[in-house]
Amino acid sequence: MCRISNVFHRKRGQAPKFAALFGALMWGLAPVASAEKGVMLMNRIGPSSMELYIANADGSDERPLLRDAVGLNYDASFSPDGQWIVFTSERDPEGHGQADIWRIRVDGTGLERLTSDTAMDDAAVISPDGTRMAYVSTKGGIGTTNIWVMDLNTRQERNLTGNDSNEPPPTMNGNFRPAWSPDGEWIAFSSDRGEKWIGAETGAGAGHSHPTSLYLMKSDGTQVRRLTQTTPQTAQGQPRFSADGSKLIAYEIPTNETFGARMWGFGIAMLNSTSQIIEIDVQSGEKKVLTSGPGLKTDPHYLPDGRFAYLIKATPKDGPEPGIVYSDGKRGPSGILRNPSWSPDGSKVVYYRFGATNRPQNTQLYSWDDRYEYRYSDVFQTICPANGRMAITDLDFPFGNPTASISVMDVDGSNRIKVFQREDGAALMPTWSPDCEWIAFGFGTFFGGRGFAPANVFIVKADGSESRQLTFSEVNAGFPAWHPDGKTLIYRVWGREDVPEQRGLRALNLEDGSVTVLTTEWDNFPFISPSGDRVVFTRRMPDFDFEVFTMNPDGSDVTRLTYTAGADAHATWSADGSEIWFESSRSGFKDEASLYDISPQPYAQVFLMNRDGSNVRQLTNSKWEDSMGVYVKAPTAD
Repeated sequence: MCRISNVFHRKRGQAPKFAALFGALMWGLAPVASAEKGVMLMNRIGPSSMELYIANADGSDERPLLRDAVGLNYDASFSPDGQWIVFTSERDPEGHGQADIWRIRVDGTGLERLTSDTAMDDAAVISPDGTRMAYVSTKGGIGTTNIWVMDLNTRQERNLTGNDSNEPPPTMNGNFRPAWSPDGEWIAFSSDRGEKWIGAETGAGAGHSHPTSLYLMKSDGTQVRRLTQTTPQTAQGQPRFSADGSKLIAYEIPTNETFGARMWGFGIAMLNSTSQIIEIDVQSGEKKVLTSGPGLKTDPHYLPDGRFAYLIKATPKDGPEPGIVYSDGKRGPSGILRNPSWSPDGSKVVYYRFGATNRPQNTQLYSWDDRYEYRYSDVFQTICPANGRMAITDLDFPFGNPTASISVMDVDGSNRIKVFQREDGAALMPTWSPDCEWIAFGFGTFFGGRGFAPANVFIVKADGSESRQLTFSEVNAGFPAWHPDGKTLIYRVWGREDVPEQRGLRALNLEDGSVTVLTTEWDNFPFISPSGDRVVFTRRMPDFDFEVFTMNPDGSDVTRLTYTAGADAHATWSADGSEIWFESSRSGFKDEASLYDISPQPYAQVFLMNRDGSNVRQLTNSKWEDSMGVYVKAPTAD
C-alpha cells in the first residue's frame, strides 16, 4: 500500500520541478520578478448550476430560497423547528468545487456558514432538539466520506464512522446520508463499507456500480448495526425514520442499475433504471415494498399526515412525469428537481434545480493548492513544447458527444480554431508531432460502443488544412501517443474478450507503416514521456480493477505503479517527465451513486505521483468527477 499526501490537508510544499520559465513560455509571458501562482488545467464532469427553491407541498408559490444565488447550492433540509434550512454550498470566490454547510432562515435571511474545512461537507441534517448537526465529510485520512456530528453551540466536531488512516482501503468504505431518530439517540445512514469495486459493462466500462446498505448507530458512533444486505444484487439509500422511530423508509435499486441511475443528461434516458420505495422495520429488519411500476424513485419521506412522498427522478418514455409524488396519488413540484425535503408540518418543500452545460474553457475553479489556480478544460488536453499550443477534444459536456471534434488554441484559451470534425464519428485524444505540424487522434466510435463499431487513427495538420487516415484496423483502434522522435505512434486496439491478439497496445512505424504488438492485455491511454524513454498506460486487471503501468517504448520492462482497489487511470506525464498525473477512486464515492446526475465516475479525483509510483498526492477534493490535470504554468518565486 502507498500512503497518500492530500495537498489540502498538508503544509504547502515547493513548486513542481519543472522550471517557471516553461510555464511562462506556455502562457506567452515573460518571466517576472514578483511571485505569481501557477495554473493547473483539469476537467470536471458535474452540474454547471444548482439553485435552491422552496414551494408549497403541492408545487405552488415556488420561489428561489437564496437572495444571492452565488455558486452551487444543493442538498437542503429543514431544521426540526421549521425555522432554518441547512444546505451545501460551493460559493468560494475562486470558483466551484469547495463544498461547505451553510444555513439560512426560511424567509431567506440570516445566511450563516457552519463548516469551513477544505474537505467536502454535504448532506447535513439537524438533530430533533436542534443542538447538533450530522453531515457527511471527507476531512481527515484518505478522504473517504464519513458521518460527522457537530455541536452547534460549541462547533466541536466528531467523526463517527472513520479514522485518520492515510492507507487506501482494500474495499469501498464510504458512509452517506445520515438521518436522526425522533429521540435523537440514533442515526441511520447508508454505506458501501466492505463492498468490492464492481463495474458496469462487466468491469470494462466507464463507471462502477455502487452497492450500498442501510445501517444504524448510536449518535455517539457506537453500536453500529447493519439493517440490509446488498448481497450485492440490490442497493438501498436515503433512510429516514418514521415518527415513532420504529421504521425506516428508503429507496431500493438493483446494484447493476446504479450506473445508469446517475446518467441523466447523457441522452440515454437513465438507461431505464427502476427503483422502488421500501419500508424497513428497525427491530426485525423486515422489508415492505411500498411502490411499484417504472421510474427511478428516490428521496422518500414520511409526512406528518400519515402519507409518504418521494421523487420520480427519471422515467421511461411512456412512464410517469418526473417530479414529486405523494402516496395518495397527488403531485407536488414537477420537472427536473433534486433532493426534496419537507418542513416538519409537511406544508413546504425545499429542493434544487440544476443545469448541465459545458463550462467555458479556462473557467476558474476552486484550488486546494495555494500555489496554483485551477481552471476548467475540455478533455485530453495536450501541449506541444515547441510552440506552446494546446490541442483538446471538444467533448462539449455532457459526456457522450458522438461527433466530438479537435481544437487547437493557446493555453489561456485564446486563438482557438477547430481543426477536425466529422459527422460520422468522434475524434478523441489528440497528440502532437514533435514539430507541432501534425496532430494524431482516434476517430470513430468509442466508450460503450467501442466493441460494436470501428475506429482508427488519423492525423490532421495543426491548421486543419489536411487530414489522413493512418490505420485500417479490423478492430477498434484509437488513443494514440506520438513518440518524441517523430517516427512512431503508440495506440490501443479493443477487440474480443477471448482473442488476446485483438486487444492491447500497438506501435505504428510512420516510415514504413509496419505495426508491432507491444501488449495483449486490456490496456489503454498510452502516453509517452517527454524524453521518450517510458510509456505510461492504464491496464484493466483480471479482477476488473484499473491500474497504472509504465514500460519501455518497445513493450519491455512492464512495471506496475498503483495497487489500490477500484480505478487508477487516465495517467499522463508532467512536462519534465518526472511525475505522472492520474485520476483515482481511492477516496471512494462521495454520495450514493443513484443521486448523481451526468457523472459516469463521480468518485474520480486528480492525483500526482513520482514517475516510480512514490509520493502520491491528491490535488482535488470535490463531490464531482475530476480528472486530466496538467500544469500549464509554474508558480514563480518572490
